[in-house]
Amino acid sequence: MSVLVLVLAVCAACCLGFGFVLQQSAAERAPLGDFLSPRLLLDLVRVPRWLAGMGLMVAGLVLGAIALGGGELTLVEPLLATNLLFALALSRVRTRQPLGRQGWAGLALLAGGVTAFVLAGEPRGGSVVTDPVRHWLIVGVMLGLALLLTLCAGRLRLTWGPTLLAAAAGLLYGVQDSLTRVSGRRFSAGGLAELLTSWQPYAVVVLGITGLVLVQSAFETAPLRRSLPALTAAQPLAGIACGVGFLGDRLHTDAGALAWEAGGLAAIVAGIVLLGLHPAMPHGTGESGRERALQRR
Repeated sequence: MSVLVLVLAVCAACCLGFGFVLQQSAAERAPLGDFLSPRLLLDLVRVPRWLAGMGLMVAGLVLGAIALGGGELTLVEPLLATNLLFALALSRVRTRQPLGRQGWAGLALLAGGVTAFVLAGEPRGGSVVTDPVRHWLIVGVMLGLALLLTLCAGRLRLTWGPTLLAAAAGLLYGVQDSLTRVSGRRFSAGGLAELLTSWQPYAVVVLGITGLVLVQSAFETAPLRRSLPALTAAQPLAGIACGVGFLGDRLHTDAGALAWEAGGLAAIVAGIVLLGLHPAMPHGTGESGRERALQRR
């Protein structure tokens, strides 16, 4: 296990967490009519705070991609989930809310879950699965679930919609991370020509833009606490499924290790939920999407 990979992944999580907070504080003031529309990005690109958040997010994606180039997806994804800790830290500075029992419990569960999963599973590389059916089946399931969640979000726009959109974006980002890993391998094997003649890097761009629209629509219609936990929980679960499913990542599979791995993932999700619902998380400083919608009636 490379110390450099650990440092890069944690730094990526820091940039992502700070970036999400800045993006949501800008997106909540965007026109509600831009919901699930690329126009939302055109409106937000004129907001300096959102651009700062995007800059941090891009930095996080780059650092995460470098970490994926040197480490297994099953190792990097749980570490990226700690972005919620950094989002909470920035939110605490802004709201001056103490951690309290809920915050400390969430922190312990998230940190302990990541540690338990990594130590018990000892993620390591293996032979990439060459069966295209298995590859497309896993990717198809993830994309299908993301589409289903997005369709449901459109019907539940001002209630469960933001949570469902964030979960859909998390699934897309998990698949994006796996394809980023594949793109890195192709570049290492055949250089730029090999990379540009494969479909994976173009899929990475499409998934990134689609996920960005989903995330910003979720940020636009509800406070961060209703979207970021779902995003943070879905991404590592999807990434680990892809890593084990077709990238050849291997984990210990004896009964004891599997129990600790399952317990670690459950603790990660529980910690994410507790931290995401912490009072320090932004409630929204401007009008919520619901309030703006009611005013238009």
